[in-house]
Amino acid sequence: MQVKAAVFYRPHEPLAVQELELEGPRAGEVLVRIAACGVCHSDLHFIDGLVPIASPSVLGHEAAGVVEAVGAGVASVQPGDHVVLSFIPSCGRCQYCVVGRPNLCTIGNRAMSRGTMLDGTPRFAREGRPVYQMGSIGGFASYTVVPEAGCVKIREDMPLDRAALLGCGVMTGVGAVINTARVQAGSDVAVVGCGGVGLNVVQGAALAGAGRIIAIDVLAHKLELARQFGATHTVDASREDPVEAVRRISPGGVDYAFEVIGRPETVRQAFDMARRGGLTVVVGVPPAGAEVSLPAGAFLTEKTITGSAYGGARMPVDVPRLVELYMSGRLKLDELISRVYPLEGINDAFDALRRGEVARSIVTPL
Repeated sequence: MQVKAAVFYRPHEPLAVQELELEGPRAGEVLVRIAACGVCHSDLHFIDGLVPIASPSVLGHEAAGVVEAVGAGVASVQPGDHVVLSFIPSCGRCQYCVVGRPNLCTIGNRAMSRGTMLDGTPRFAREGRPVYQMGSIGGFASYTVVPEAGCVKIREDMPLDRAALLGCGVMTGVGAVINTARVQAGSDVAVVGCGGVGLNVVQGAALAGAGRIIAIDVLAHKLELARQFGATHTVDASREDPVEAVRRISPGGVDYAFEVIGRPETVRQAFDMARRGGLTVVVGVPPAGAEVSLPAGAFLTEKTITGSAYGGARMPVDVPRLVELYMSGRLKLDELISRVYPLEGINDAFDALRRGEVARSIVTPL
């Protein structure tokens, strides 16, 4: 079938909105009509040349839609189901899946990094040549084909433009707090970076019952948004040293510090904000080849640092829970959406993201 999609060809060039051929679902795969796809900083890293990706490629990995058709053997979804898509389709068989860490799935991560289905091939093509699909999804398209394991069925009264945000930004941010760090009620938390994912770290800390929640950014409007999402204190890092400010607000440092930018200098700042025995969680995606230097003596105080991949997501479990939190009024999603663009406005959406003007933009391909 013919579909419309935004295609990445090379860094530092606009995405091209073009007609592509989309092969139907093979065994174990699902054809999905995309209702909405979030515009994420991870996509921007590819466009700006900070992280390599196969090309040509359909970007977009934070998506939700409606199942149109299924391949042989698919049992968990059927045509008409509303679904959130997962950019790490867990195989269910590898060591990580078996021990309950599907976000680290060997096969799913390999497919995600290659931009293919689990069998190593993509379903998009242009003039007979393969076009890869970011995160085994390719959500900046009117339709896509994904692995069955990359679909999570949700209740039909959940708005799909809100549901799309659960596919990456919300799951990554809230999950980093709940699944990775397991933030304790009453503890102090610092969040470095208040973009779309950082705001969800803030609201994850609020959901966990944290005491002081300190949001750090260099843009005033993002700090104001952070207060709406649960921050009790804010620090403008363009005006004062963020480490000193955090240690003033939370004497000795915080119990948990989250870095949600992906820069070596902010990882170090987050580490320095944590107190003795504190935990630093790196959520941001760093440029390829970036390295971080930390003071070795700090580890003798039992400070620890870890990464968080996809918020430690167990998508079939976590997505329905997040849906219920939203439907009951306890999870903020409406407030995340700053702008909505048609597919033809995709490059304007990335320009706005690059300028720091939005929390999250949504693209509606149809």
